[in-house]
Amino acid sequence: MKIYIISGAGISAPSGISTFRDEEKGLWNNHDINEICNIDTWRKNYDKVHRFYNDMRINMKDKEPNAAHLQIAKWQEQYGEENVINITQNIDDLFEKANVKNTIHLHGELTKMNCHVCDSIYDINYSSFTNESTCPICNGKYSKPNVVFFGEQAPKYALLNKAFRDITSDDIVIIVGTLGKIVPIDLYIKGIYGKKPLKILNNLEVSKYIDEIHYDHVFYESCIEAFPKIDILVKLK
Repeated sequence: MKIYIISGAGISAPSGISTFRDEEKGLWNNHDINEICNIDTWRKNYDKVHRFYNDMRINMKDKEPNAAHLQIAKWQEQYGEENVINITQNIDDLFEKANVKNTIHLHGELTKMNCHVCDSIYDINYSSFTNESTCPICNGKYSKPNVVFFGEQAPKYALLNKAFRDITSDDIVIIVGTLGKIVPIDLYIKGIYGKKPLKILNNLEVSKYIDEIHYDHVFYESCIEAFPKIDILVKLK
């Protein structure tokens, strides 16, 4: 048995990390998405982009993992790291703080930078990137937050595709805290042809992008409330 967890912003919201996205206004924490998260415009908005992600990074420093993050770490201890595959759309480091191993960050990691001089990815922890900051590899000054912007390739999606190809009827798939719009999770779930893993959905509310008919168990509540119940289902599998 393997456990596959695919998560979105809803798993980190109880820890105080904003979901940021305003579907109606195209805003991200009151900023225009096309200015601070678009691969075609970020260079001309260079200073604004870095101010935004610096603020996010500093805000993230004191945030702590919640019971859902810790439960996933516990599953890895109980069933083996190789049998608990954790895939997230989130760019925060709460899984790492919870000691979850080998998390696949589909959209990048906020504590890292991508040097556009030598293409290295390097860690800056919770510090700010300023005009004086340089790449530790090549000493270049031109870097982008290691976050996948709109219009940019997301190489880790290949690992998501592989995970869904590898799923068997013996496995468990847990979808938590995602609308299913950016990552069309319903298409992935429907694509598990001829296989019948245990499929669990945990969101705060109904999403028009996710059809609950495809799931064996549905929990419309906080992940804090749902994960103890999900743990029982895992134990019964």
